[in-house]
Amino acid sequence: MREATEPAERDRDPEAVSKFVEGFAAQLVEAGMQRMPARVFAALLASDSGSLTSAELGEQLRVSPAAVSGAVRYLSQQHMVAREREPGSRRERYRVHSDQWYEALTNREAVLKSWGSALREGVASLGAETPAGRRMAETLAFFEFVDGEIAAMMERWRVHRAERFGRG
Repeated sequence: MREATEPAERDRDPEAVSKFVEGFAAQLVEAGMQRMPARVFAALLASDSGSLTSAELGEQLRVSPAAVSGAVRYLSQQHMVAREREPGSRRERYRVHSDQWYEALTNREAVLKSWGSALREGVASLGAETPAGRRMAETLAFFEFVDGEIAAMMERWRVHRAERFGRG
């Protein structure tokens, strides 16, 4: 386990932190995330600074640098972590976004829009009155509904976050 630098981190039970990281990662895996990205994300989330180096992640999770690299690549593509260079160093730190859930949902919103476009083409190609066309039209309507709900929900979240945590 890496040496904790923050006072609060030094006072923590490393076993309890590890148990949280693995438990939360298991929940993320159950929800569909790959295992190693889930573990890396949970470890970053559990660190006070919200950022760790590849070596720190590897040591904490007891995995290879390659495993960390692949996980970070996935998490970056999902807009859940960012890579940062340490000033004056070639080492990279990986930082969990303070608004990681917003970023992840926003990314899903782009996917829904893309699927919506494909479904519109499918409805036009198959014919809106065919059974397959009607099924696609209903799926398209669902994605459009979800897209609108995500936008409205994220606006409510910004207001709620500002009220609760003092930032917008």
